[in-house]
Amino acid sequence: MSVLALALLLTSLQHAASAGADQFAYDGFAGASLALDGAARVTPDGLLVLTNGTVAMTGHAVHPSPLRFREPASDSDGGAVRSFSASFVFAIVSPHLHLSSHGLAFFVSRTRSLSTTMPYQYLGLLNSTDGAGTAGNHILAVELDTVLNYELGDIDNNHVGIDVDSLRSVAAASAGYYDDGEGGALRDLSLFSREAMQVWVDYDGRSTVLDVTLAPVGVVRPRKPLLSLAVDLAAAVPSQAYVGFSSSTGVMACSHYVLGWSFAFDGAAPPLDVSRLPDYPHPITTKPTRRRKVLAIVLPFVAAAAVVTAAAAVLVYVRRRMEYAELREDWEAELGAHRFAYKDLHRATDGFTDKRLIGKGGSGEVYRGVLPSCGTEVAVKRVSDESTRGMKEFVAEVASMGRLRHRNLVPLLGYCRRKGELLLVYRYMPNGSLEKFLYDHQEKVTLGWDQRFRIIKDVAAGLLYLHEGWEQVIVHRDIKPSNVLLDDEMKGRLGDFGLARLYDHGIDSYTTRVVGTTGYLAPELMSMGKASPATDVFAFGAFLLEVACGRRPVEQGMEGEDFALVDFVLSHWVNGSLMEAVDSKLQCSCHCDAEEVCLTLKLGLFCSHPLPSERPSMRQVAQYLDGGAAFPELVLTNRSGHDRHIDASKTA
Repeated sequence: MSVLALALLLTSLQHAASAGADQFAYDGFAGASLALDGAARVTPDGLLVLTNGTVAMTGHAVHPSPLRFREPASDSDGGAVRSFSASFVFAIVSPHLHLSSHGLAFFVSRTRSLSTTMPYQYLGLLNSTDGAGTAGNHILAVELDTVLNYELGDIDNNHVGIDVDSLRSVAAASAGYYDDGEGGALRDLSLFSREAMQVWVDYDGRSTVLDVTLAPVGVVRPRKPLLSLAVDLAAAVPSQAYVGFSSSTGVMACSHYVLGWSFAFDGAAPPLDVSRLPDYPHPITTKPTRRRKVLAIVLPFVAAAAVVTAAAAVLVYVRRRMEYAELREDWEAELGAHRFAYKDLHRATDGFTDKRLIGKGGSGEVYRGVLPSCGTEVAVKRVSDESTRGMKEFVAEVASMGRLRHRNLVPLLGYCRRKGELLLVYRYMPNGSLEKFLYDHQEKVTLGWDQRFRIIKDVAAGLLYLHEGWEQVIVHRDIKPSNVLLDDEMKGRLGDFGLARLYDHGIDSYTTRVVGTTGYLAPELMSMGKASPATDVFAFGAFLLEVACGRRPVEQGMEGEDFALVDFVLSHWVNGSLMEAVDSKLQCSCHCDAEEVCLTLKLGLFCSHPLPSERPSMRQVAQYLDGGAAFPELVLTNRSGHDRHIDASKTA
């Protein structure tokens, strides 16, 4: 260390050490124990550098310990703020004479940590959330601003402002000073002229008046302040607060320096010895060249274009975030259900475009997609009605059904939630639904009886697993051909668990809301609203008749009369013409097993019995289909209320 630097350090330490608890003075900051962050630093010769010529940067320098802004007798945030005075010398050095980045500020703050603040127009004091004004900010600032910002109500790009809990100044004036030698005339100043200037900030606690005075270094303090504001700081300044400086840059590089600083309570701040202040870097000023003149004209437009581009980028980012926004809650992680990112499902389905739509029903739309991460083909069902029941309960059941493993069930891979929407992800079945093969006249492939009977047994096996083969009873509640999907081997798989409900074995179902499809709803479900395995059996009975006959359970004739498939089959059974009820596509086939067809139709009627206690269980149904049990004598009730006893073994 040179002799000169050592002398400066000792002088500065002696000067600062002589100050009491209520005042301090720094004629240069060599050896000063300031709290610095951001770009702020102190050079070896004592110059406080707040920003170092980089863009989008903040810098803070704060007195290390809080100061008591209220007398001990009124040491509360409701008491009067003590009189205080501050003086400092600063310089703003921009690479361009007529352009500058953002400015700096002297502040009084409740906190020393300003890590959440932002650069640009926020001066490193606040951020975009609280910059426009919040009573809880508890900050007083005197800003020396060199950029015009309309959002914050700036008067120009060269002004001094008083900020209370906000960067929207409560008082502001263009930079200047009142010249006492010229009759008090107002002299204009440029804050970014690269020349050092001195500021005095004085608050009278009795009259609650805040004065701010500005003058070039070397000029005696003017008698008339540039700003004088009647303001009670009791709400903004807490009983103990920190004092310091903050600065920021924006799209342009700029340097902010503080050369000296003094502060005192209940009296004038100690005067600064200008002769002892450290020097600061001065750019070499040359005669403007043609290139510099062009830059002076073009640069503002470039800066404006950069701001517009940045704003557009932020807008695009926000829109993308909103487009891919999801609804997540803490309890979901506890359930263990696999959750897909909405962004992945959106990309997998090309944004849920119509060309990806493969199915549409009362409970939602189904889209075909390919997961970008692994190339797996999936079917994504969008269910828009979340309000019908507790979402936590529903996701819990999705998690449970995601663990189902059976060759005749469509695997439920996971889910995703958004506001007002639930997405269920299934494995894609390449041959689509059974309904397409039964009713789509453009479908070139006609299902023969062997294929239909195998699909019937596949669905029965899957439904038996749901009712009895898993740890809980699962009531599907929507068994119909459109929910039976065919894999690449044309095997039937029961899918679409969007309406399914679970409950423990040995406990009655608690579900009372009627859901499902007309024609497949059991009578007790319509009257009591209680779903159970027996209501699934009723729907399976309608499914059996539909697959064998090629007609829907309920149809409307040409003249508006209703057609009930169960009555149609029952009348043929009673008349001994059961095979005439079979699908016409099968009647002309020589490969139709009449015994299997009749068994299917009788079993369909058996499952469609109006009394749930008279219907078989799915285990019995599976045994009848596999030939493992003899078909019983049935008691069928027709619509007139008469009972007919029919021995199934004697009826052809």
